[in-house]
This record gives sequence, C-alpha cells and structure tokens, in this order.
Amino acid sequence: MGETDFLTLKRTLNLTDGNLSVHTSILETNGYIESEKSFVGRKTRTVYRITTAGRAAFEAYVRELERILKGG
Repeated sequence: MGETDFLTLKRTLNLTDGNLSVHTSILETNGYIESEKSFVGRKTRTVYRITTAGRAAFEAYVRELERILKGG
C-alpha cells in the first residue's frame, strides 16, 4: 500500500497542522492508518499508511455513497 507524509497531506488537503493532527489521530486510533516517525536532519518526518481495515472501511464508504447517489 502507498504512503504519504504529513507535509504532503497538509498541502494537498489545505489543512492546518492542528486540524490534520486531529484527523490523523482519530484515523490511527480506529486502526484505519498507521504512522511512522523518523528524523530527516533535525526535523521530524511522519509517514502515514492506510491499513487493510482502513482500505475496507473506505471502500464500504464509497459503496454507500454510490448507493445513496443512485437513490437506493
């Protein structure tokens, strides 16, 4: 599965550090993503990966949206 870092997510989603931290914390607490922290020079780098449970939950969410949009 792919991975992305905090800064990329922040820029892509146009979120503040605090807002993104809250969202990623909730996703991680629920087992949908996992994170790995490391250092690049003297800066912390956090990388996120979707878990199998996270992928399944996302796919179920998309199916439900499709069902709603089709009037089902």
